[in-house]
Order: sequence, then structure tokens, then C-alpha cells
Amino acid sequence: MSLQKNREEELLKRTERQQLHSLIMSFALLVFVFIQFFSQSLQQFPRPCTTPDVLQSKRCCPVWPGDGSVCGSLSGRGFCQDVTVSDLPNGPQFPHSDVDDRERWPLVFYNQTCQCAGNYMGFDCGECKFGYFGGNCGERRESVRRNIFQLSVSEQQRFISYLNLAKTTISPDYMIVTGTYAQMNNGSTPMFANISVYDLFVWMHYYVSRDALLGGPGNVWADIDFAHESAAFLPWHRVYLLFWEHEIRKLTGDFNFTIPYWDWRDAQDCQVCTDELMGARSPLNPNLISPSSVFSSWKVICSQPEDYNLREVLCDGSPEGPLLRNPGNHDRNRVPRLPTSADVESVLSLTEYETGPMDRRANMSFRNALEGFASPETGLAVTGQSLMHNSLHVFMNGSMSSVQGSANDPIFLLHHAFIDSIFEQWLRRHQPPRTHYPTANAPIGHNDGHYMVPFIPLYRNGDYFLSTKALGYEYSYLLDPSQRFVQEFLTPYLQQAQQIWGWLLAAGILGAVVAGISATIIAVACRRGTKRRKASGYGERQPLLNSSEEEGSASYQTTL
Repeated sequence: MSLQKNREEELLKRTERQQLHSLIMSFALLVFVFIQFFSQSLQQFPRPCTTPDVLQSKRCCPVWPGDGSVCGSLSGRGFCQDVTVSDLPNGPQFPHSDVDDRERWPLVFYNQTCQCAGNYMGFDCGECKFGYFGGNCGERRESVRRNIFQLSVSEQQRFISYLNLAKTTISPDYMIVTGTYAQMNNGSTPMFANISVYDLFVWMHYYVSRDALLGGPGNVWADIDFAHESAAFLPWHRVYLLFWEHEIRKLTGDFNFTIPYWDWRDAQDCQVCTDELMGARSPLNPNLISPSSVFSSWKVICSQPEDYNLREVLCDGSPEGPLLRNPGNHDRNRVPRLPTSADVESVLSLTEYETGPMDRRANMSFRNALEGFASPETGLAVTGQSLMHNSLHVFMNGSMSSVQGSANDPIFLLHHAFIDSIFEQWLRRHQPPRTHYPTANAPIGHNDGHYMVPFIPLYRNGDYFLSTKALGYEYSYLLDPSQRFVQEFLTPYLQQAQQIWGWLLAAGILGAVVAGISATIIAVACRRGTKRRKASGYGERQPLLNSSEEEGSASYQTTL
């Protein structure tokens, strides 16, 4: 009797060990598969249009790696075509010709580029147009830009981390030009430099607004700007933000990312200047960022235009000192206060996009009033004051206060996202036809048919005089109430769940395995206990804890 009992116990133990070993091996296999599934590699692509051959041939039509053909032509993505630039006259503000590389952009550098078909975009047609996603760019999706104060703490931290990642990561796709085409001996000796993803956009804002070099130390023409003081101000910055958003998505793999905005209406101070957001004021030096903020370690570029002009050179992207900001300690005569809700509403009531000379002297022009060269109350051009958009730049009293270097301060993005939303309000309210955008006689680079400097791929000014809905994005405060609830409260949680669905699935599977192991161990233990009780003759006939209808108590026994 005792020998039989010992054999049964030994067989039971052996069975338990086999079951446990099988479960452990299954668990290890699952962990291995999990790790392999979520270990991804990143690929980078060359910058193909900066070689002597390309510069001298002026043919910027790279091969798309997806099919090995120029512009992805074998896949129907695009073709290499001649660049056609509008020859309609410019305004009188720039009386020179053939002295600046940006004239009739991009013809000084390239006269052939990839013309992409359908929903494809990019210098090799390897990417999707704004608002489209997927391998074949067939998925239409609307992104929503949200108020930075409506982001969760984790979303705010993610935004800051993305900014810093962009600041410290060399752009895999783009370089900056550090000399004029003439200084490059007409392309035979290229002058290009690497640049971080963030600083690429700082440089772009410098390059589009820099003075024209006319030859000789300090001999420049200052009254020239391809993105400010005329019609292209709003479309150019719209594309600039879209392109920035696009590059951050590529860098991080977060294709739900959108630029947040700062609604500064009626603000009394810099609400975003905290260490949790864009950096507080340093207690050691009011012109610097708090050491508690990551932005205190940032170095600015392209902040010394007078020096470049004197040396007849372009900004080469070299670091030039710390990020400066001293909000509120500015010239109060120039900016008495920040814009109010009433100011925004007054600007929105103006019905004409451009008027008169189509520059900073334009009266009753929505663009000029929003940019800040005209009074929001009267619509009349003013001198000696910086209003609306301009007022925020002056108010920051630092790196953001110089046009050419203003994008060094990341507050630039929050500010211009809100300016873009006001532009969107005006488009929806007045629904102007494209013919309201000037086709001729605007300052150089601002006509409808001109391409935006210094973008490659090419974007035409007039093509972006249209609603954000056509470009695949929206602003949360412009949604109707029901949509606002979904976008501001529900969607963020769904997006976070979508981003970690794989981990949640794996965690669920792992949890099920752990539960299975636990259940098996408990079941085995129970069987052993039952057999032992039967063998000893002292087994319980009834559960120790039992529910009864008479007692009206809930059962303590549950299914694992």
C-alpha cells in the first residue's frame, strides 16, 4: 500500500515537472518572438543633388530606391521634367536682376526636377503629399493640431523630446548651401554642409529672408524677402510648418505627431515660458533660458546677418552662442501689449487679402494686418510699431526678435501655428477664389506662379492659398463642439493606445501565459492534495467556504 502510494506520488511529480518545463519553453519562445517583432532598424538615404555633376547639369532628378528608377517612374510615381517659372512681372521693390541665386527659384541651381504624380511628393517622389499616408499614398487622413495646454503631461514631454532629438540629429535627406552659385564656380566646387533636422529649418528661414549680396563688403540690398512683407507670408509659413511636421514624423516614426499651437490672445505674459514647456527665465541671467530646461543648452545659428554681409558669405550653420529670450523686457513703445481677441476679430473682418503695393505699406490688407504692419483696428499701415504677428517676435526680446534667426527659438513653431489658424479662419469666413491671390506685380518671389524659396521639392505660392482641410489637417479650436470633444479628449487616448497596441497585445499574451502557468501549478497542487486526502481518508466532502441562498452571501469561489 505504501509502495503504491510512493509510485503514484513520483509519477505525479514527474508529470508536473514536464508540464512546467513545457510552459517555460513556450514562455521563452514567446519572449523571443516578441523581441524580434519589435526590434526595427532605421534606414537613411543620400543627399543626391549636391554633387558637381548634378549642379553643372542642373538636373535634380534622383533615383527612387523603391524601384531603382528616376523619380520612381517605373512605379508611376513621377517623371523628370523641366522647371517652368512664371515670367509675369514683379513689383518695384527689388530693382536688380540676375544678382541673387533665389531669383526665379530654383533655376540658378536646377532647371529639371521630379514632377510627382497623384498623391506622391518628395525630391524623388518617394513620399506622400500632405494629408496622405500608406505605401501607395492612398490613405487619406486628417491630423489635428491642438493647444499646447490641452496636451497631457506625457504629450508635452514627448513634444519637447522630439524638438531636442531634431536639434541633435543630422538630417539624412538634406544639406545646406554655404556659398553662392558663383562662389561654387558655377557648381564645379560644391559648398554644402551637414545640418541637424531642427537647424535645417532655422537655416531655411534665414536663407529666404537674407539680404541680397550685390558684390563688395557690406554691399547688400536689404529690401528683399521671399517669405515676409507680402502675399507669400502666409502660404510660405503654412508649407514651412507642414514640411517641419513631415520631417519630425519621419525622424521619430510617430505619424500621429502634429505641431501644437499657443493661443496667445489676451495673454499678459509668456505663458509657455516654463521649464515644463519652452523654458523659464534663468535666475542667473534674465536673457538666458533656465538651466532646468533642455533649451538652455541649445546653440543658435544664422544670428549674425551683419557679419555675413560684411564678409560676403552665407550662414554655414555653425553654432553662435546660446538661445536668448527675455520676454516682456522689450521696447514698450513698439509693442504696448500682446494682441487681444478683439484684435484678431478686427483683422478677420478685413475682406481683401492684398491691396495697393502689396508690401508693408498696404492698407486694408488682411495679410498686412495679420503680419503686423497695419493696425488691426483701422487696417491702415503704421510705422514704428510691431503689431499682431510681429508683436510676439518683439515681445520675446531675444533670438526670436531677429527675422533671419527667429526660428532658433522653438516658440516660433507654436506662434506660427496659431498665426496659420487665423489664416484658416479668414479663408473659411470669406472663401476667396484663387484669383484673389496676386499673379503679378507683387514683390519678388511672391507672385502666384513663383516657387517657394528654398524648398526642394518645389511648392508654388498659389497652390497653398487654400483650406487646411485640403492639406489634411485641422485646428482643434476650429472644430464644432462634438468634434472638439473627440479630438481634445478621446482621440489622444486612442492614439496612445494605437501607438502601444503591440505592447498591449504582447502584455496580454504574456499575462495569459503567466495565468496559464499559475493555473497549471494550482491545478496540479490541488490534484496532489486531493489524492493525499483520499489516501489518508480525511478528505473534505464539502468545500470549506460555500455560498447558500439561505445565507444570501456572495460566493468566495471564483474562476481563475
